[in-house]
Amino acid sequence: MARRGLLRRLPEAWRQPLAVVGAVLAVAWIVIALAAPALAPHDPLAQDLPRLAAPGPGHWFGTDQLGRDILSRVLHGARVSIPLTLLLVALSVLIGGLLGACAGYFGRWVDETIMRLADLVFAFPTVILAMVVAAALGASLGNAVLAVLVVAWPAYARVTRGLVLGIREREFVLSGRLLGFPVWRSLRVDVLPNVTGPVLVLATLDIGTALLLLSGLSFLGLGAKPPSPEWGAMVASGVEVFDSWWVATFPGLAILTVVLAFNFLGDTLRDALDPRTARAIKERAL
Repeated sequence: MARRGLLRRLPEAWRQPLAVVGAVLAVAWIVIALAAPALAPHDPLAQDLPRLAAPGPGHWFGTDQLGRDILSRVLHGARVSIPLTLLLVALSVLIGGLLGACAGYFGRWVDETIMRLADLVFAFPTVILAMVVAAALGASLGNAVLAVLVVAWPAYARVTRGLVLGIREREFVLSGRLLGFPVWRSLRVDVLPNVTGPVLVLATLDIGTALLLLSGLSFLGLGAKPPSPEWGAMVASGVEVFDSWWVATFPGLAILTVVLAFNFLGDTLRDALDPRTARAIKERAL
């Protein structure tokens, strides 16, 4: 009864099957990332198992060409890929959101400068620009994060600017100006609460994209370096032994499930924050 009462308190959007699947997958991977050393059956860097052994008892995901346990490497890979992806999205939101808020609030030359810089980034294909930046900085996981950050912040700047333009002439913002409130107080108190929802939805949906970009750079040799158990690099190593399907399949499935989880959560968050969509879901449930 208590569990049923708790479920009834949840918004209708969060009771949908995809929302539940996304939440379960996301929580599971976060727990795995935190508890990987305790969950992994072997040292992810140890090369003491039979090479290219098929999945079976003792090594459920098989082993790679160096005799390393793939299950252990996938579990430890969560400690690399997921925190870096979340950090990357958080920095993109912070930088892009701040620049977009300044562009929309101040306008004039501030708006022109920031938006033309964003247009410059948008002028290049995302993956190609990330590859160029990563190659220029040097192949490493940290530089790969910076490369993806360079191509990710303009989307948040544009969205935040559009939202700020829509509310900066509202009565509660204008009244704050007339009362002599400092600019940063107005941005923090009046503007920030009204743009947080849409930006949060975009950030949740963007986690999957950021993970794919980060893994893609590692796949191309511009990110994590051996023997780091990073999912993109593990998929790349599986290409060398294509007949041993398990080497690339299991890290690829890890990427797939994380991307699906946060895409489902992003869609659910969008539905929950949109009054019209939330009302439609509630009426359909009734």
